[in-house]
Amino acid sequence: MKFAFIAVIGRPSSGKSTFINTVCGEKVSIVSNVPQTTRNKIRGIYNSSRGQLVFIDTPGFNLSEKKFNQRLNTTIQNVLKEVDILLYLVDATRMFGQEENELLLQFENYSGHKIIVINKIDIQNNILKSHRKILRERFKDIDIFEISSLTGIGIDRVIDKLFQISPEGERQYPDDFYTDQEPVFRISEIIREKVILETREEIPHSIYIDILDTEFLNATGEGISDTMWVRALVIVERETQKGIVIGHRGSKIKKIRIAAEKELSALFPYRIKLDLRVKVRKNWRKNDHLLNTLLR
Repeated sequence: MKFAFIAVIGRPSSGKSTFINTVCGEKVSIVSNVPQTTRNKIRGIYNSSRGQLVFIDTPGFNLSEKKFNQRLNTTIQNVLKEVDILLYLVDATRMFGQEENELLLQFENYSGHKIIVINKIDIQNNILKSHRKILRERFKDIDIFEISSLTGIGIDRVIDKLFQISPEGERQYPDDFYTDQEPVFRISEIIREKVILETREEIPHSIYIDILDTEFLNATGEGISDTMWVRALVIVERETQKGIVIGHRGSKIKKIRIAAEKELSALFPYRIKLDLRVKVRKNWRKNDHLLNTLLR
């Protein structure tokens, strides 16, 4: 029996969350085209007769002096101290830049088992040949795989290799687990995803979700509770952003609520009903105490 913790690192929007969702067969991490959608260490669990692989989705590495981005990068560095295997995911559609070079150095300096996975090979006009040449010249003794996280092409070979290099060990999670996230965290992440998708590039990094309370109630007021009611705040940094999230006569926040309720009710074995409000907390990304709570 094999067991391993595997860190998945890469530049923002390289497809790390989609890769883990595809491998685990369920939605573990929220996904959007906005860089650094992932803020926390998200664990996705793959179960097989061969053993158990626990993938840790990390924030996209970003070269920035901003406190918020530096904290995200610290999360990546801390993860590397905790894992058995490092999986470096490369975007086949983007040229190497300074961020990639910094990640390559971290990858080189990691002393444990490691593999390279080139993602998005299904997208036309990729630069796969260039990446393949550069990486094979630099990492002659490292296995390099080519996949599409979106379609699943090539992922089976990656899984086979990961089990091959994983240490012997017993499962640490039940067979039916595909993530270890607490329900409140999952609810906040799904809400945040819907806000990002509705606002696109206008305010994605300026928001976080504050779950105020949850309560189980029966929709009819009688019998066994069948619905979780959740009160949550969508926190933004400026008054103008508040207006964007709410929309004309509340149209946008309504769309966010409906989309989040639909996905959450499919995700959990009970209905989810949301009471969403929008609140301004200026410069929250510079608040160390709050960042300690949010970025874990």
